[in-house]
Amino acid sequence: MSMKTLFIFLLISLTGYSLLAQGQFIISGKVIDAQSKEPLFGASVFCQNTTIGTTTKKEGEFRLELKPGGYDLIFTYTGYQTKLVRINSKENNILDSVFLTKEDKSLGEVVIKSSNEVLDGWEKYGTFFISHFIGSTPYSAKCSLQNPQVLKFYFSKRTNKLKVLALEPLVISNMALGYNLKYTLDSFVYYYKNDLNSFRGYCLYSQMEGSEDEMKVWTANRKKLYNGSRLNFMRSYYDSTLADEGFRIAMLDQKNDTKFNSIENPYDTTYYSLLDSTNEVEIFYPRKISVTYLRSPEKEYLQQYKLPMKLDVQVSYIDLLDAIDIKENGYYYDQKDWVSQGYWAWKNLADQLPYDYNP
Repeated sequence: MSMKTLFIFLLISLTGYSLLAQGQFIISGKVIDAQSKEPLFGASVFCQNTTIGTTTKKEGEFRLELKPGGYDLIFTYTGYQTKLVRINSKENNILDSVFLTKEDKSLGEVVIKSSNEVLDGWEKYGTFFISHFIGSTPYSAKCSLQNPQVLKFYFSKRTNKLKVLALEPLVISNMALGYNLKYTLDSFVYYYKNDLNSFRGYCLYSQMEGSEDEMKVWTANRKKLYNGSRLNFMRSYYDSTLADEGFRIAMLDQKNDTKFNSIENPYDTTYYSLLDSTNEVEIFYPRKISVTYLRSPEKEYLQQYKLPMKLDVQVSYIDLLDAIDIKENGYYYDQKDWVSQGYWAWKNLADQLPYDYNP
């Protein structure tokens, strides 16, 4: 290799390393048994709702390279309680030890024995669960749950409530978007009295391998889904590009509960603040807001909710129980403080993109 060639090679290598260092941050540490203090080999470590994950090595150590932003880092190991650690690119991300605690199986057995388990739950409630968990959109029709046998169904006549638990992570294939999902379901609850449901858990995405034609379809579907999504909204709020991206916000009138007044400046300090110390954006609205996106909804949505077929905008309604903080990758917390109705509430697991997706 000539000196000139060597110089060019080193220059390219150093430039690439510099860009990597500027564009990413590293999270590392060890996963340890809380009681024995022994390292846990093969524990899963992943960022919630991303394609980023790994397993611990022999001494329990792990290392992940992440793009700037915020993440919920999830630690799971068979027979142990799941642990969540919130991280971001502005803080020290060397975790010396993450301690996992063994599950109390005896308590679980007591709960099962005294529960209202439906033994033929999948046959009775399977389709209902899929439509409310994975969804009832066109994309959901191309999703499949690979291991329904791990689900347990419980119905309480007293509270008229359906609860679903999973013995193992759910494995879901999304052929519309080209993702495999590994979803650790904490619980799914449906309240028949008011027709509301909620579920919580932790999801790790992985890219499917496909033909060139399949990859083109997945790329197009992902981009179409992203435009107007909650992820698109969060990133636009962070980047101060809401109007450019096609979003409009209105807030419920203080005296008239059927009227929404347009918010002309969503970056007014009444609703918005920039937290320089953590590189976050904080937003809060004291009353329900509507978020309108300037694109027609899918006909299936209009049909299911009996809306005019000529409706040319997507409208979602949001209650903020408390202020939420948004990171540059679209991650926000606390997620329990964001309650959706309308269009975004129609979009369940089948229509979600990982936080590390970029169109």
